[in-house]
Amino acid sequence: MKINKQKLGYIEGWLSAITNIILFVVKLWAGILIGSIAMIADAWHTLSDTLTSLVVIIGFWISDKPADKEHPFGHGRAEFISAIIIGVFLAVVGVKFLIESVKRLQNPSSVSFSIFSIIIFAASILIKEALSQFAFWAGKQIKSESIIADGWHHRSDAIASALIVIGALFGKKFWWIDGVLGIGVSILILYLAFDIIKNAASTILGEDLDKSLENKIRDIIKKSAPLITNIHHLHLHKYGNHQELTIHIRVNRNMNILDSHKISKTIEKALNTQLNFQTTVHIEPEIKNEILNEPFYNNN
Repeated sequence: MKINKQKLGYIEGWLSAITNIILFVVKLWAGILIGSIAMIADAWHTLSDTLTSLVVIIGFWISDKPADKEHPFGHGRAEFISAIIIGVFLAVVGVKFLIESVKRLQNPSSVSFSIFSIIIFAASILIKEALSQFAFWAGKQIKSESIIADGWHHRSDAIASALIVIGALFGKKFWWIDGVLGIGVSILILYLAFDIIKNAASTILGEDLDKSLENKIRDIIKKSAPLITNIHHLHLHKYGNHQELTIHIRVNRNMNILDSHKISKTIEKALNTQLNFQTTVHIEPEIKNEILNEPFYNNN
């Protein structure tokens, strides 16, 4: 049974966003009620997962738009631009709560945790882990890095909630634990912000081919066109679901143009069918070994 990528992406995104908003409101209310910086920081961490889920939704919506005159390669990279903006926002939130947590340590005060608040965060751990498991499953089913990343965001929130429960159990005995845990959750938020920005920027700037993927591409090429003698200059450009691959191959120097053109089209079709890559093949003639040592050609 074929899975509808667009539909599953929307389901994961909306389910995550709605659940996170509900958890954010409940956690924020509980944190303000008892005056816990750690709880309030954790609530904002949960909201950060909501924003990430919205990025998934918006990314799927924009990425699905067809290419146009201004964007001939489609709109897939819009998701990464949004992710960078959200990453900056999360960094500001993380710094804010880090400062407030340090102030709490400088001005010590014991925080009373109610059984109700403990139950809220214990339940949050279970809910967030369940969301992360669903996101991991959905991401693997449709090969979506953004959904898998959303799953890790859910898991980080579950870990943060676990830290809060620990603070709730030992807060009366150790007055400093609320501030320390607030710092811990703030660091989680800052790390999340860094990770989002780094990954999004790296994709936009362009990344080298993963070795396993490169080997798979080479195997497909060799099976579809066994007459070629060399494969090099493999460059993959990602635009969301639309991916452009450029490769250089060498063929017998005496082969006529028509036959070499047929080989390039065979390779392009094979890579499009098996990996959904829009491929451009550059044909080069075989050349002598001494010429291969020249800088222009020595790029494998």
